[in-house]
Amino acid sequence: MSAYENDIKAVAALKETNGSPWNAINPEYAARMRAQNRFKTGLDIAKYTADIMRKDMAEYDADTSAYTQSLGCWHGFIGQQKLISIKKHLKTTNKRYLYLSGWMVAALRSDFGPLPDQSMHEKTSVSGLTEELYTFLRQADARELDLLFVALDDARKAGDAAKAKDIQAQIDNYETHVVPIIADIDAGFGNAEATYLLAKQMIEAGACCIQIENQVSDEKQCGHQDGKVTVPHEEFLAKIRAVRYAFLELGVDNGVIVARTDSLGAGLTKQIAVTTEPGDLGDQYNSFLDGEYIDSAADINNGDVVVKANGKLLKPKRLASGLFEFRKGTGEDRVVLDCITSLQNGADLLWIETEKPHVGQIAAMVNRIREVVPNAKLVYNNSPSFNWTLNFRQQVFDAMQEEGKDVSAYDRAKLMSVEYDETELAQLADEKIRTFQKDAAREAGIFHHLITLPTYHTAALSTDNLAKGYFAEQGMLAYVKGVQREEIRQGIACVKHQNMAGSDIGDNHKEYFAGEAALKAGGKDNTMNQFG
Repeated sequence: MSAYENDIKAVAALKETNGSPWNAINPEYAARMRAQNRFKTGLDIAKYTADIMRKDMAEYDADTSAYTQSLGCWHGFIGQQKLISIKKHLKTTNKRYLYLSGWMVAALRSDFGPLPDQSMHEKTSVSGLTEELYTFLRQADARELDLLFVALDDARKAGDAAKAKDIQAQIDNYETHVVPIIADIDAGFGNAEATYLLAKQMIEAGACCIQIENQVSDEKQCGHQDGKVTVPHEEFLAKIRAVRYAFLELGVDNGVIVARTDSLGAGLTKQIAVTTEPGDLGDQYNSFLDGEYIDSAADINNGDVVVKANGKLLKPKRLASGLFEFRKGTGEDRVVLDCITSLQNGADLLWIETEKPHVGQIAAMVNRIREVVPNAKLVYNNSPSFNWTLNFRQQVFDAMQEEGKDVSAYDRAKLMSVEYDETELAQLADEKIRTFQKDAAREAGIFHHLITLPTYHTAALSTDNLAKGYFAEQGMLAYVKGVQREEIRQGIACVKHQNMAGSDIGDNHKEYFAGEAALKAGGKDNTMNQFG
């Protein structure tokens, strides 16, 4: 017996127990409302989605072609539409998540207006967006189930038992739009206690997976900008433990932590790590510092700092800002150390922020990490900050040149140009872009591929296309031809925007509550009927 049928029986029993005051209660209507509200709290969602992620991680370990994907979003409606589209075109949400980007929260959700990705926005806006995303995903469930319930009633009225049985099966086997969200907590918005408190809010809002980075919280920069400053490992590990305690306190035992390292592009540190003996974690961190070894106090100037490293006295190079520099060329070594220590201290997945999308570069680091932690796997940012076209055309150019092929027809510095779009080089590069996620999952240990800011860019592009036509010669045709006509022909549910906003659900509820006296919005004069 299905959950739907069980709920009908349970409410029917309650109705009988409560007698005549419940005469107008329809047990099937109540069962429908229960089905439309499967997840009662954010913690229900976090536990459910954490189990999904753990299952997916195990399946990836067994078969690297089973990698997962997500797209970043900055509003609940955007996340909802992605999942509706996934279910429409791919028939299942399996292996598809959502990504909550701190960059987009800063740029689009702060009361201060647009902000750079420097943790200056209100930190509660991150947990607020998590809750908003799941509110819209749950509403997508309610809407789709409502359509099935209406279809079931119509089939019954028509006496079509076969169709009614098919629709009932769809209800009984319904796949939710609720999927895991990987939520960006930046560098924790403060100390470990602040990280713990915000992590709790995010988990209570539904987040099963929290991503945290090893930058200094009050110096945080976007991972693809200059001036990044990292913290010693012990400070970062304390924040990882703070997130784990938040998961455990709230009973989300399967919660997932993504430890992000920005060390590849970060040449600065604010602190010299505490070290008590040669070779410990603090000593390893300090060993990457740039500076000069000295022999005596005469080599120390006013304000200089001296540490013992590698058995000698090191005077680190200190900038006017008070920050210390790492030696050039140590980024990959620092990344490997960051990743190993994070996995050994409670992180589940890694995120290595790189300056370009290059499978070989990522694989080289991951292979070193896997020498110590064999099942290490990554979440990778397929970032819009990369010029994908230029990067991959240059990679193909370099490969062709190494193979001795004639590349004289190409200018490597100008390969982005449209004049190369139909060339063999461009076609090879596009194929490498197309297979990048599959190749990187296989060769570089990437379990999850995401695009951080896709809808920021798609919103800008589509708005530009509409505006340039609407406010010029095309007028209303710009909207009708470019938007509405395509919505109708492609079957975009939002063309019936009243239905998407919940109007029909409300109508059905009115009928549940008031019977024939219900005043409905979806009558013959509703203009949404023009869309069939």
